[in-house]
Amino acid sequence: MKQLDIIAAPLEKKSLKILLFGAGELGKEIAIEAQRLGMEVIAVDRYERAPAQQVAHRAYTVNMMDANAMRSIVDREMPDIIMPEIEAIDLDVLFEFEEDGYLVTPNARATHAAMNRERIRELIVKSGVKTGAYAYTRTDDLLEFTDAVEKIGYPCFSKAIMSSSGKGSYFIEKPEDIKAAMDAARYDARGSGEMAIIEEYIPFDTEVTEIAVRHLDEDGSRIVTTFPKPIGHYQIDGDYHSSWQSPNVGEYLPYNVDEIGKSVDGDPGLAQDAEKKIYDAAQKITDELGGVGVFGCELFVRVRDGKVEVYGNECAPRPHDTGMVTYISHPQGFNEGGLHVRAVAGLPIPAQTRAGYRMFDPIKPAASHVILSPAQGFDPEYKGLFDAMTVQGTNIYMFGKPLAYHDGWIVEERMGIALALGENAFDAKQKAEVAAHKIRIRTATEPAWREQEERRMHVVE
Repeated sequence: MKQLDIIAAPLEKKSLKILLFGAGELGKEIAIEAQRLGMEVIAVDRYERAPAQQVAHRAYTVNMMDANAMRSIVDREMPDIIMPEIEAIDLDVLFEFEEDGYLVTPNARATHAAMNRERIRELIVKSGVKTGAYAYTRTDDLLEFTDAVEKIGYPCFSKAIMSSSGKGSYFIEKPEDIKAAMDAARYDARGSGEMAIIEEYIPFDTEVTEIAVRHLDEDGSRIVTTFPKPIGHYQIDGDYHSSWQSPNVGEYLPYNVDEIGKSVDGDPGLAQDAEKKIYDAAQKITDELGGVGVFGCELFVRVRDGKVEVYGNECAPRPHDTGMVTYISHPQGFNEGGLHVRAVAGLPIPAQTRAGYRMFDPIKPAASHVILSPAQGFDPEYKGLFDAMTVQGTNIYMFGKPLAYHDGWIVEERMGIALALGENAFDAKQKAEVAAHKIRIRTATEPAWREQEERRMHVVE
């Protein structure tokens, strides 16, 4: 890994080129942050006008499961950095790019492992981080699938080996759920649905994402890991719905932010212990993956007999959807997209060292809340922006997706997010939720304005 000290203007002969395979909302922020640093960005996706394509210098639309299509773009562009941003790409060709001398971030092995639930689970176990019980099964054999479920026990989760954002996942509570779970894994996965992992249900107190950053230190001599504060979040049907972060993790650790001050009391000692164990787990996992960049480590936290336990779940070798809260909680240029760009380009990330950990603190308590489309079709429109932004300390980010799905292959497409600062994590969470639900959506296909329908796990009625 080399320090970046000289950079040419974009679109010139010596420009620093970043090639994104996947041009969604996370890639869009990466592209914006890269351009702020003077880099040239090329965005590739499977559909036209994907979010990052709208802000990139150039864009391509191809089937990214086709290695030849990916190869043709790399050969033409000759990028300095290749960034896989989604799971649905040909992973094997990444090794070929590395062999040809290209920098694949964080590296081909890490991407290959992290985008497959079997490989990442085995890697987490190898790193020494605790996990729940699990078993693998084919999705075309009901008997084998049933045996795997019975081995783990009820309730449990089934998840397609290659997918993301809850697609292909199912919560199995009883034997009657098995067939539906198997079909979900086989037919709803974003990637391959041939195999599934059956996971033990862990009754955790809260779940967090630690967006650990591996990067060059201030001397440029070695790779170090910096830890932003853990990000609390909750999911609905396996997909991120809201996330929060604060300089004081005692506002949401080791319990859920909605419970502290209500059903449970905050405990500074337990919060400090949870924070330390989260950093330790993320360090072990990312050291095993190697390379540089942001890693979104998903972890479960629970308290048993007065002791904090942290379980490894998954790890994304790139910015994480729950990390979008850093768009408002971190200083300009240092949100998760900016941290990723700095790390992979060879730029430093100054941090404070406390208790033996390099830490990057948020500015204030903050939260994010998704804006989901209740309609489907083309030409989406949004109403309520003025009203949503009257809430002090809030902002709305619209991703610019050209179409919305509701009853199609993806349920309630994420079209934007509300962001909020607050007096504490719970206050910010409430503000973001209120702002998000002020947005109504319609499409050319469904022209009546519709409110967002999802209200599960919300704090505001």
